[in-house]
Amino acid sequence: MKMELIQPFINSADAVLSQGLHCTTSIGNLSMEEETYRRKGVAAMVWLSGDIEGRIIFDLDPETAVRVASRLAGAELPESDELVRETACELANQIIGNAVTALNDQGFHFRVHPPVLHTSEEGTRGNEDTEALVMCFETDSGTVFMNVALRYNRRRLADHAAAAGN
Repeated sequence: MKMELIQPFINSADAVLSQGLHCTTSIGNLSMEEETYRRKGVAAMVWLSGDIEGRIIFDLDPETAVRVASRLAGAELPESDELVRETACELANQIIGNAVTALNDQGFHFRVHPPVLHTSEEGTRGNEDTEALVMCFETDSGTVFMNVALRYNRRRLADHAAAAGN
């Protein structure tokens, strides 16, 4: 996996979480995984297609999800509140939006599909040729996990190379 694809998501997650939660963040564990991803709690998944394809999952354990949603809402929320689940999707929207802007500025073209709640008890697996970078962001409200499985679309890269050669 190419760091130039991932770095905008790391930068964006750091900025959105630190600004939204009014705290400093730090990146905890960082690992490459080929195994299936199993969610930890409330998770939102976003798919990308185009020059870059794959998916990003933002995952918060249930307690962290409640603390983050309560902090952003400005009021204590119960774990069962729909706003807790919607917060994961909203964080995904903000983080992806910032990262996509940076990648678009670099000339990449792709479609961002709306975030969906990742509710399956079964894991999510990437393609056989796509590893996932898994990292956690430590915040005052708890740990936010980000699982990034992206790759260049080979056909699109070949088309761009051919166009550049003409």
